Amino acid sequence: MSSIDIEQRGEVTVVTMNNPVGKNALDLKMRQALLAAFSKLADDDSARAVVLTGAGDAFCAGADVGKMGGRGLAGSRQRMKIMHAMVRAVHGLDKPVVAAVRGPAVGIGFSLAMACDVVIASPGANFAQVFSKVGLAPDGGAIWFLARQMGHARAKELVYSARRVTGEEAGVLGLVQHLVPDETVLDEALALASRYAQGPGLAIAMAKQLFAHCVSPSLEEFLQMELLVGPQLSQTDDHAEGRTAFLEKRPPRFTGQ
Repeated sequence: MSSIDIEQRGEVTVVTMNNPVGKNALDLKMRQALLAAFSKLADDDSARAVVLTGAGDAFCAGADVGKMGGRGLAGSRQRMKIMHAMVRAVHGLDKPVVAAVRGPAVGIGFSLAMACDVVIASPGANFAQVFSKVGLAPDGGAIWFLARQMGHARAKELVYSARRVTGEEAGVLGLVQHLVPDETVLDEALALASRYAQGPGLAIAMAKQLFAHCVSPSLEEFLQMELLVGPQLSQTDDHAEGRTAFLEKRPPRFTGQ
């Protein structure tokens, strides 16, 4: 059974995406639970820093492709609104958030890692924006995060190719700030979050606000544009073909329709 687990470790709260059988792929229930967890943390004075991680040997393998499609335009828009609220809750939390990444961080999992303030990962971690393989454009604010963290040209190459990036390469690209052995990822994330928790919380919260307002368009403005794009692409022939090809484990035959 999938869940979002919350554990308090002193002044640090550990939020774990717990669906190890599915590599912590986020279904609708988990997205709603993750949104609720971070919304609650915003008002929890005992939580001065947060670690976001995944159960087992994965951070988050993205969404469940088998459950994509068949919802119509209105249904797709509603699901994307929930996802956007989740990403905003993580990125906008006025406390330091550290991502502890082992294994895959794919699709929305990649976006969630980038929505955190700092990413700690192992060399064996891997990051990918695989949307083009199923006829979609990246969502979850991915392009907004990628363009700002690694530059437009590199971000385009990553999105268009849908290739996987190792933890080591992600460090070179600026997507990972601390590269540590796989078995120490969570411990290192907890140690870093604990140091942040001992800092001046209000000053850090204000610094986060300044970082949020030093770029244009804002994440909120960008997500409004994404809301116009994503649901429309979910209705295309190419997305239907990409979804079917993924499930049948064959290369997709896109037509541009």
